[in-house]
Parts: sequence; structure tokens; C-alpha cells
Amino acid sequence: MSDTLLSMQGIYKSFAGVQALKDVKFSLKKGEVHALMGENGAGKSTLMKVLIGVHEADEGEIVYKGKPVKFESVLAAQEQGISMIFQELNLIPHLSVAENIFFAREPLKSGIIDHKKMEADAAELLKVFDIDVKPTDIVNTLSVAKQQMVEIAKALSFDVEVLIMDEPTSALTEREIDKLFELVDKLKAKGVCIVYISHRMNELKRICDRITIFRDGTYVSDHVFSEISMDEIIAKMVGRSLDNHFPEKTAVISDDIVLKVENLGSDGVFDPVSFELRKGEILGVTGLVGAKRTEMARTLFGADPATSGRILIHGEDVCINCPADAISAGIAYLSEDRKLNGVAVKMSIRENTTMASMDKVSNGAGVISHGDEVAASNTYIKKMEIKTPTVEQLVNNLSGGNQQKVVIGKWLFRDAKVMIFDEPTRGIDVGAKYAIYQLLDELAANGVGVIMISSELPEVLGMSDRVLVMKEGEVTGLIDRAGTNQEEIMQYATGVKNMFTPQVEVA
Repeated sequence: MSDTLLSMQGIYKSFAGVQALKDVKFSLKKGEVHALMGENGAGKSTLMKVLIGVHEADEGEIVYKGKPVKFESVLAAQEQGISMIFQELNLIPHLSVAENIFFAREPLKSGIIDHKKMEADAAELLKVFDIDVKPTDIVNTLSVAKQQMVEIAKALSFDVEVLIMDEPTSALTEREIDKLFELVDKLKAKGVCIVYISHRMNELKRICDRITIFRDGTYVSDHVFSEISMDEIIAKMVGRSLDNHFPEKTAVISDDIVLKVENLGSDGVFDPVSFELRKGEILGVTGLVGAKRTEMARTLFGADPATSGRILIHGEDVCINCPADAISAGIAYLSEDRKLNGVAVKMSIRENTTMASMDKVSNGAGVISHGDEVAASNTYIKKMEIKTPTVEQLVNNLSGGNQQKVVIGKWLFRDAKVMIFDEPTRGIDVGAKYAIYQLLDELAANGVGVIMISSELPEVLGMSDRVLVMKEGEVTGLIDRAGTNQEEIMQYATGVKNMFTPQVEVA
């Protein structure tokens, strides 16, 4: 087709016995924003990494501008006008914005880096695309959103024609997302093609022209975006219809208080927090960026120090000074950043599953039973439906959704009484989300007290029994899910309402 800029046909790729791509095809037309959709592990990111030379295809053909191509490296692809912004940012934190943009391509003067020209060139690039950072800013001083913009500037510095964005909004606020989409519109107006990988359905309506759907490493279909419904997209992604995005609740909340928190605080971080959590209850915790939800959870888990407060498990005081104390008390914490704090990516599923429960797979002399580890790992691979050929698979080789399942399996094996989930479905597709929701409900039904921190209000209202709302380190509301809605939660999150501050009537 004359308007086709890029096509990929018959692409196959496998890793360590796992077929990641099987006879996949994809085409990109000139001047479009094209979404790639599919569950975690469907092959979206892998296909793009094959395109830009990160991975070499086992079979298949790539045609770019009418000619067969095979890029040997990311730099080779960039030099031909194809750049990818990875889900995990790839900047050098201690260098400046300009140094990152032109890394390994710095302008020289008499054999020495010409910093003045490099910063001037960076400033011009940032100005053209209205990116609000300075060339001299050090990257590790910037917000995630601004670092994302630096990645985009770096990609655009190669005179890009195809820009691939992999989950670019997973850590951005709504305002930052709006800014990103303004930039996408500018790029499109300049003739840049965008390949957009995201699990956030509502984003696609705003920017996408066409969509290609993958499932289990295979091509399913492609569509003009305006001609397919969200329900149809989901059905094609997961191979079944999801009439309800949240499972019917089966847990019965007990009168037994599994966790009681009294005036837990951290000076200068968040104000004293008090709440109770019952067996079988899911307590949603929400708020806007800067609400200090994660900080509160980390303090409860002993990862950060508390300056006040009391914690009781089943009515008994527990002293939590570190995560080991929390684990011994029966509290588990699944962090927002699973790769940094949740899993050891260079270790196997077997090792990750048992690392928090070594006492359960070793004898009195501290000798670990490999057989017990394998048995435990296989139990949770089956229970969590983790896609892997073996318990010895490195976690780094799993999709994001399967990595999250490994983390959950680790804590299930620990038999925790209280499980804190911090953004449990961030970066996870709709099908995997539903499986996580089912698991949360199952945990609650088995008497576990669940704390679910989430920025997605539909998720909070769909899963929680009660909702604790925070604003800038202060609890502003603790309300029953059944008696509230998104608008009211936002009123508490923005400080318009605060049930703990006496309302003064104006005469």
C-alpha cells in the first residue's frame, strides 16, 4: 500500500523455550497514531524491540519505506528515523538534560565536547516541542513526567519519523498526561508516526487513529479505532467477554479486627493516621499525587520509621521497626515499584516465591530443601496461572503481569494476615487486572485483611468495602464504598470536603 510506511510480516521470536511471537504481522501508515493492545505477555513490546534491533527475530520480514531492513542495534534504527521510548526510562540520572539527549553524539570543538553548542541545540529542541525543562537540569532532580519528556526530546533529536511509546503514562498525573498528548498532537502535525502501547483504554479515544490487537504472542486483528467498541477490543484481547470489569464480591466481613492503627505518623511526611481493618475487608486507600499513601503504607510495614503511633494485630500490640518485624507479625507489602522492591529480577520464580518464607523450606540447621521450594513454586504458578515453562525461569524474562503474580505468590506462601497492595494493577492489562481482582476477593473471603492503594477511582469503587482518602499527608475521609461516588471521593482528595475538620457554618 502506498500509504504504508512500515510493515512486519511473519515475525517469530522465542526466549528460553517460551514462544513470545508467532507469525505476527503489523503495519504502520503515514501520519497515524497506532495503538498496540493486548494482555501482558501478548508480545506488543517484544515486537517493537524486534523492530528496533533489541531482539533479533527468529523468522520474518520488516519493510520500511518500501525496502527490507534489519536493524542490528537501537542506534542503527534511530539513524533511520525509528526511536522507542521504553516503559522503564533509559536516562543517565547524574548527567544533564543536554548530555542525555546527545549522549555518545556530543558536538566537538577541537576534539573536546562543545558544551555551549550542545546546550544551545538542546534548548532549541526543547523550545520547538514546548518541553518545560532546561538543558542544564540534572535528570535525577526532575519529576518522572519531565524525565519522560527528556526521553521524547532525545528520540526527536534523531529527526525521528516513527516514535514508539511503551506505557508512557503509567506514572503520570492527569495534567501531565494532557501535556504529553499535546506533544503527540504536535508530532503528528509534523508528520511523525506514533506507535502507542498502553493498557489505559480511555487514553486511546483521545489520540489513536488505528489499533492492532495481539493475544498470546499472535496477531488477532487491526481496526480503524472509531469503528470498534471498547467491549469488542477487550473481548479480542482476552479471548472472552468481560461483561463486568470487577468480580462479584464473595467475601463476608467479620467483626474480628485483624489490624488496628492508632495515630501512626511520621513527622514532616504524613499526619497521624488511625483506622481499623476487619477480616475479609478490602480497604481502599486513594488520593491525588502527593497524598502520601505509599509513605503511610511503607511506615506501617516498617520500611520507613514512624515517629508516633500504635499497631495492633488481632488486638495485640506489635513493635514494627523494620520489614522483618512486619513479616513476623503477619503483614505483607506489595510495593508500587515491583522491579525495585517486589521481586529479584535476576533470580528464578522458585527463589522469589520462597525468599520471604525461608523457615518454611529449610530444616532446623538452616539447610534449604530444593524439593520444598519447587513444590511451593509450582503450587503458586498453578494458582496464579503464571506463564512460564519452569520454576527456574528468571523473573526478568516474565511479562509485567506475570511478575506481579510472582510477588503475590510470594506473600500467599507466607500466609500473611494483612496484605497491602500498592497500585496492584498499574501497567497491567484488563484481563490480568480481572485476575488480580478475583485474587483480592479470594484473599478477603479467606479472612485476610486487604489494604489496596490505588489512583484509579473506578478500581477503588469496584473493589473496596470502605475508602480511606488522603490529601497531602492527611486523612480527609473514611467512607463506605456503597454510599459514595467518584465525585465525592475527589472532593475529599482535593480538600473541598474533610470529615475530620469541623465545618463552620456561615451566618
